[in-house]
Amino acid sequence: MSGGYIWFEGIPLPDTTVVPEVLREALESFVFKDEDVVIVTYPKSGTNWLIEILCLISSKGDPKWIQSVPIWDRSPWIENEYGYNLLKDKEGPLLITSHLPIQLIPKSLFSSKAKVIYLIRNPRDILVSGYFFYSISNFIKKPESLEQYFEWFIQGNVPYGSWFDHIHGWMSMKGKENFLILSYEELRRDTRSTVQKICQFLGKKLEPEELNSLLKNSSFKVMKENKMSNFTLLHAYHLLEENGSLMRKGISGDWKNYFTVAQAEAFDKIFQEKMADVPRELFPWE
Repeated sequence: MSGGYIWFEGIPLPDTTVVPEVLREALESFVFKDEDVVIVTYPKSGTNWLIEILCLISSKGDPKWIQSVPIWDRSPWIENEYGYNLLKDKEGPLLITSHLPIQLIPKSLFSSKAKVIYLIRNPRDILVSGYFFYSISNFIKKPESLEQYFEWFIQGNVPYGSWFDHIHGWMSMKGKENFLILSYEELRRDTRSTVQKICQFLGKKLEPEELNSLLKNSSFKVMKENKMSNFTLLHAYHLLEENGSLMRKGISGDWKNYFTVAQAEAFDKIFQEKMADVPRELFPWE
């Protein structure tokens, strides 16, 4: 597959944001500090929602930071040139985001006590969300149809490669005290309790009014209207089509509105085969 990608260690990455030399430097040289917090997700898993929540935990529910600083400056992506340059000389503690598979994350992570939050989501919803987002994006090859994107996704010919491989790789961290696995589905179903779980993991405490402010200001409605969080600032760089938005629906189960019966059956079969060795409790949607 070509157009809008670079291949790095066998993984397709967006060529507008990822520079191989910079990523290689990050991989070999970037040093995670013990007090850093790292958000790791496969694309379209709810990454920006989790960033917003962690920013509001940091500010104790005060929305001024999220209303005045772009989301990619608050929690830079370590794999892209812009984000890495922000992070490499910055004093900690840092909030860092990545979509990288585990074999491409800077090696220092594994000798640090930095806290890693890995957010997973039903891959069927990821597929549909990715199809609509990449269809309005100007930085990778656009799919001509959902049928075409379905095949790309199954084959791993999408940004950051195979979802199945991404999950398998990061699950090797399961059970470590500095690694927390969350699902988009539980975050949606009971946001309050899940935020409290995150706070406990980070050793943070929010007062009831601070938590209420966090829940309000990280809601889909408020995020969609916040130009610092909804990625509409990218229009100035022509990375999204005019009127295109990162945020579409913010729901679970939307794949049922788009998959054919044949696609649903095919995906189920592949999922069962590829994820047979992963504990089912990690997949609340199954």
